[in-house]
Amino acid sequence: MEHRMPFSSLSEIKARLDAGETTAVEIAQLYLDRIATHNEALNAFVHLDADHVLAQAQASDAYRAKHAPRPLEGLPIAVKDIFCTQDGPTRCCSNILDGFNAPYDAHVITRLKEAGAVLVGKTNMDEFAMGSSTETSAFGVCRNPWDVSRIPGGSSGGSASAVAAALTPAALGTDTGGSIRQPAALCGITGLKPTYGRVSRRGIIAFASSLDQAGPMTRSVRDAAMVTAAMSGHDSGDATSVSDAPELDWLAACDKTDMKGLRIGKPKEYFVDGMDAGVRASVEAALKQCEALGAEIVDISLPHTEYAVATYYVIAPSEASANLSRYDGVRFGRRCDEPEDLLDMYTRSRDEGFGSEVKRRILTGAFALSSGYYDAYYLKAQQVRTLIQQDFLQAFEQVDVIATPTSPVTAFAVGEKTDDPLTMYLADIFTLALNLAGLPGLSQPCGMVDGLPVGLQWIAPAWREDVLLGAASAYESATEWSSQTPQAFAANGGES
Repeated sequence: MEHRMPFSSLSEIKARLDAGETTAVEIAQLYLDRIATHNEALNAFVHLDADHVLAQAQASDAYRAKHAPRPLEGLPIAVKDIFCTQDGPTRCCSNILDGFNAPYDAHVITRLKEAGAVLVGKTNMDEFAMGSSTETSAFGVCRNPWDVSRIPGGSSGGSASAVAAALTPAALGTDTGGSIRQPAALCGITGLKPTYGRVSRRGIIAFASSLDQAGPMTRSVRDAAMVTAAMSGHDSGDATSVSDAPELDWLAACDKTDMKGLRIGKPKEYFVDGMDAGVRASVEAALKQCEALGAEIVDISLPHTEYAVATYYVIAPSEASANLSRYDGVRFGRRCDEPEDLLDMYTRSRDEGFGSEVKRRILTGAFALSSGYYDAYYLKAQQVRTLIQQDFLQAFEQVDVIATPTSPVTAFAVGEKTDDPLTMYLADIFTLALNLAGLPGLSQPCGMVDGLPVGLQWIAPAWREDVLLGAASAYESATEWSSQTPQAFAANGGES
């Protein structure tokens, strides 16, 4: 295969498979070779069963020989270590789930298998998805392929790193406060967070139940649409899965090459002092490009944005403290050695199993939900959440889509912010509000600053992922940012 093959999009690989130019087994082996060559430098994958990957690919080739190919036939997709899978461990990169093998597949995993995808291993992440840098993982720090001394973002950092370095052409992530979009921005790839309720949460280990949503991390906008189309759909086993979600023609939405008639909102609260000057310049240049493509840029205000971080860090830890109470050493996962009694088993199992960031959030959430503080913190945060939702509703009366920076900074150095949780939390300042409002969001590359990628974030009304995809596709077709690759990983590992 030619030199660029590992950096091909899913769409390009699918075209070659459909034309009979290659096989699913050859594609799978290509990426397994790259993982073997490059994963030690990145620590993007935390579990990989090469024999199982090849067996899936062989089954896909056998299916193709007898049937019309399914939508994702033979296409490799890596999986964040938060999705339950029957055929391997699921640990959420936490010691508390040491030895846990799920008895069933997450609904999303089932959907991808039914679409013919070849699932390639589990990727690194912040423990229980709590983090913005993939430094809280029990499996160690994940690295950014653009500069391995820097973080890839989080919590889906392993998925972002793996796609950016072409260890896989696509990966699954989850997004509770930006955990798909922020690492996608810092690693120079595309990440899509669907509308809350579009994709089933069943079988995804819960962090914050009213915020979590799964989505794809890919090399192109069309690839994100392909994977989301396969993942989406009502699941009667998930009470938060919406049964009457509007149907979309996902791929048709990606045919846009101009922005004529599109009104793009530019919120003043997202272009503030303190953000990196290079990031701001890149996003401003992207908006100029959008104008050249026919869009109208409209200045708007989302006045309650300043409260989003505080609101999120009351609601998310509160829900996490409830969800993580099930890890007690009794039913599954880690149990301490020789407990003296039941209380000792609970206490030591949780103390030994959870990392410091997870403990911090459990304690914060337990405090916010405690008697005498519930009204002052949790209830008040929910009221502010409603105001944030109303801001977006009012904005979408004026515009079709909103464009912002994804992250206020480029990828920072490993260890730079680990001792300052508040500064780390502020790295998600531009992504949190979408989750509070349940809206779809997409990040795509829009520039480089000192050799590091910058992300442009698109926000659309609920259920209008087609608007996101159309705007992002038009911008992608007019620029070359999505084709940029980290040179240190552009060679070796099975290309020839």
